[in-house]
Amino acid sequence: MSTPAPAKGRLLRGGRVVARVLLVWVAVTGALRLLDAWLDGFTMQSWWQPTVCALILGLLVSVVWPLVVRVAWPIAYFTLGVGTYLLLSAAALAILQAVPGVELHGFSTAVIITVAMSAVGAVISSVLAVDEDEIFFRRAARRRRKAQHGTDFADQPPGVVFLQIDGLGYDTVRRAIRDGDMPTFAKWLSEGTHSLTRWHTDWSSQTGASVCGILHGSNHDILGFRWYEKDHDHVMACAHPSDAAEIERRHSDGRGLLSIDGASHGNLFSGDAPHVSLTMSSVPVLTPRKRRRDRVGAGYRAYFANPANVLRTFGVALADVVRELSAAAKQRRAGVLPRIPRGGIYPLARPGTTVIARDVVVSAIIGDLLAGRPVVYADFLGYDEVAHHSGIERFDTLEVLRSIDQQFARLLRASRLAPRKYHLVGLSDHGQTQGQAFVDRFGETIEALIGRLCGGEPVADQGKRRQAESWQVNAALAEASAGGGLIARRLRARVEGAEGAENRPRTAAGSPGQVARVAPGVVVVVSGHLAMVSFTEHEGRVELETIEREYPDLLPTLVDHDGVGFLLVRSREFGPVVLGRDGLKRLATGVVIGEDPLADYGPYAAELVQRVDSFPHCADIMINSRYDPDSDQSSPFERHVGSHGALGGPQQRGFLLYPREFPAPGEPVGAEAVHRVFRDWLTFLGHPEPGAAEEKTAVVPSEVVS
Repeated sequence: MSTPAPAKGRLLRGGRVVARVLLVWVAVTGALRLLDAWLDGFTMQSWWQPTVCALILGLLVSVVWPLVVRVAWPIAYFTLGVGTYLLLSAAALAILQAVPGVELHGFSTAVIITVAMSAVGAVISSVLAVDEDEIFFRRAARRRRKAQHGTDFADQPPGVVFLQIDGLGYDTVRRAIRDGDMPTFAKWLSEGTHSLTRWHTDWSSQTGASVCGILHGSNHDILGFRWYEKDHDHVMACAHPSDAAEIERRHSDGRGLLSIDGASHGNLFSGDAPHVSLTMSSVPVLTPRKRRRDRVGAGYRAYFANPANVLRTFGVALADVVRELSAAAKQRRAGVLPRIPRGGIYPLARPGTTVIARDVVVSAIIGDLLAGRPVVYADFLGYDEVAHHSGIERFDTLEVLRSIDQQFARLLRASRLAPRKYHLVGLSDHGQTQGQAFVDRFGETIEALIGRLCGGEPVADQGKRRQAESWQVNAALAEASAGGGLIARRLRARVEGAEGAENRPRTAAGSPGQVARVAPGVVVVVSGHLAMVSFTEHEGRVELETIEREYPDLLPTLVDHDGVGFLLVRSREFGPVVLGRDGLKRLATGVVIGEDPLADYGPYAAELVQRVDSFPHCADIMINSRYDPDSDQSSPFERHVGSHGALGGPQQRGFLLYPREFPAPGEPVGAEAVHRVFRDWLTFLGHPEPGAAEEKTAVVPSEVVS
């Protein structure tokens, strides 16, 4: 069975289009008469002036403004759409003052008129619509007709759209479907068109490792969302543009999942797609423009060209700010635990991912559908962002999940306008495990603890981390900084310094500075539930015996700590060894002394940990937070409520929701295995293999990728 047919909603056509135009004209004319009576700085002396002004303003919005946005889209994006209305208001001020007999005094009055005009148009459109999406699809149909000109897709295989909900674990998505928080997914399953399964992440259960593995078929040597490379004295950060570009360079062979005319939106890596937006590794100012056929900002221009979109986005973003403030206040009043501080700039930054980036990504996907692109991969970051701060199944987090599910229903309906058939696949890159943050539970960060045990000075202001998971917004900023002017340079500096905090400083040019030490010769980098310790005075991997000799209290204290689950170290005699509170495991031989420290971390834990031990930049000590299977909680080393990045609980279980007619994937283990599943699906549908020399992949086994 194929992806379910969308609900049949009528599209505005013929007489209905004319009716809408006329009604909007009449309504705006009436609104101008009311504003004439209400506003002191706005006067129209003759009966015909409101009618003419309404017509002129309508032409300004529908014809002139989309052309202006081709140049002015950064202003619209970076001001949450407010800049759009400021520019429109300036144009309205100039035009209305040029109409004989019309008196308009003051820019603020022009702003009120512009907003009122857009609101009236939106209300009329809603009144005429059969349902809330009718106007949306009318515009999509118009864009389709332009995109299809001269292109024949009759003999092309069905396209595939991979829709990734960042951070949504298998356990949570099942409950959300059951409880009505994801009605679109529930409908697909109940109609029998899709199946749901889980996949097991690598030890590094975070977006960088997962998406690189899924899109490029390799995540070798990616230890976390950030990690330290001793040979360069540099902390690699997946969310930094130059680091993301370097990570992709190391793993791309030019034949990624999206390499054949595919599109990547909102991702850390491109999958070798020629069409990208909000993709960190492909920001034009910091990476070569090879494979880049789209003009910078095309997706944003298409979205912000319509003032109604701007008004809607701004309104929804404002509502999201209020929702965040209300949710944080309710948690404080009720004494909900675990929780973290959610003040400062975070309530204003949150809509960047939950509303603005989401809407722009949806608009870009619709453009891909209408253009008939064969494969699309997009990341929806909003759930992950809010779950970090609120919790994985708190009411405001589930509200964000419902809004994403609604967008998937909209995309399904939009796909019926595409020139080719499309299948929609839902997935996540990892889950999240909830718990009280390590610093709140034990009074000091893991960095401070290790620094103290290694002879470092006490650290002040512990636990302060950049709160917003804002790399999609940073990618947009980077795309906007492609020029060489003053504003572009300021934007570039903002992006290049985005990850330049704490132990990962950056110079003014974006290049790495000296990495901060928690103690002389000791670097600690954290990534969610994972912490990595490196001893910089020693080249290469420092062995267990050396650590015990130079820092005799370090390993025993860490092993006994209530927040530490297990450690990975390399022994001169026994090779990789996993140390736990009540036992150890020698990975090379499988010998366990005492209790197996990996017993609570899944059936593939030993193989996944041993794989990381083989990575060239594996830290001298790899620390996994302690997971309590009874409470299903673990204390992250970053100040999060829901977090991920290691083994233990729901964070290591992602999901796949796929059409039933696709070959069953089993339960893939590791992101590289998921890549092979997706490649097999594309081959099954008849998509060509990228590169003549590449061998076709057989059915993916369920064992661990080595």
